[in-house]
Amino acid sequence: MTVQPELYESSELLKKASELKDKLIAWRRDFHQHPELAYEEVRTSGQVAQHLESLGLEVTRGVGRTGVVGLLRGKEPGPTIGLRADMDALPILDQKQVEYKSTVTGKMHACGHDAHTSMLMGAAQLLCQLGKPERGNIKFIFQPAEEGGAGAKAMMDDGVLSDPPVDAIAGLHVFPFVPVGEITAVRGIGCAAADTITIKVIGRGGHAAHPHTSVDSVVISAQVISALQHIASRHVDPLDSIVVTIGKIEGGSASNVIAPEVTMQGTVRTLNPELRAEMPERLEKIIKGVTDAFGATYEFTYHMGYPSVINDDAMVDLVLETADLVLGQGKSRLVKPSMGGEDFSYYTHEIPGVFFRLGVGNREKNAIYPLHHPQFDLDEDALPLGSAMLSAVALQYLQKS
Repeated sequence: MTVQPELYESSELLKKASELKDKLIAWRRDFHQHPELAYEEVRTSGQVAQHLESLGLEVTRGVGRTGVVGLLRGKEPGPTIGLRADMDALPILDQKQVEYKSTVTGKMHACGHDAHTSMLMGAAQLLCQLGKPERGNIKFIFQPAEEGGAGAKAMMDDGVLSDPPVDAIAGLHVFPFVPVGEITAVRGIGCAAADTITIKVIGRGGHAAHPHTSVDSVVISAQVISALQHIASRHVDPLDSIVVTIGKIEGGSASNVIAPEVTMQGTVRTLNPELRAEMPERLEKIIKGVTDAFGATYEFTYHMGYPSVINDDAMVDLVLETADLVLGQGKSRLVKPSMGGEDFSYYTHEIPGVFFRLGVGNREKNAIYPLHHPQFDLDEDALPLGSAMLSAVALQYLQKS
């Protein structure tokens, strides 16, 4: 695929996107003040649908429960490209002191989905202003429940990739460790598979002063956690990335009581699909060995979560070349994969896709905190850049397919 610079000379796409900046900021701040968790995005999806309908698009509500789809049909039949934004927030207390701080206690847009939604709304408006494509279609996919709810799969189950069939898909994610005005992309596997585990260590409770009469599930759990870390350091090829993290532990009732059982929950992240398939057996072997050695028993559950994002090389090339025109030469680069999980992966396992990062970091504006941090924020100067990039990628795909 080769990008055509005359598109930008004739449409002034970036200039038009910049003219939407105030509107993009207003949308983003409104969503930020009214966050909704997975499959609760009723208010958000309603506003999205109203905006798409005002543009004259074909709009379908309730796709994947609370998702919205807008369709811009071209003048002639041709390929269809999908553009995706996620809408859900996180169960995190917003600790920022800003005028657009979350108004819902314990919920906030700590992952930038408010920006994703606003930028895709802006892209829809830009593309409608430019008129119908000469051939092919653009499908705007506003997805619920990315944060653990597999909203992408729910929308796919409801037929989001059909009628008309979607031939390729693009999405972006804001990233505070990339400066505003830049993007990054990954070839091949872009994000890790994200699985969850639950481990229950079952001992025998008793008095803390007489540990020899009990089987201490707390001490044994500590040994299990330590042993699991040896998977990455000693059991797996150093060139195969893997993360095993125990993020939650529950057990015990008092300082002078040996807990009869401890429950742990965690995550396993892998890039190699073959290694991922081995992990349930590898983990259970270690858990069983440790608990057997100390006279305890266990229960173990391994839940396969999101698969890895697989970026299509041709789509990555398209994004990088488009960025040269939209953002300027030298403003895009290839980077290493992320061990983070992302349900955009479900799309990329069905059709060619690309998922890239949009820089939103700016120390002067305190946009320095990582995703999922209670003080996460972004430089809103990036919003029109995101709208322009999404629009440009769609137009270039249709032009060159």
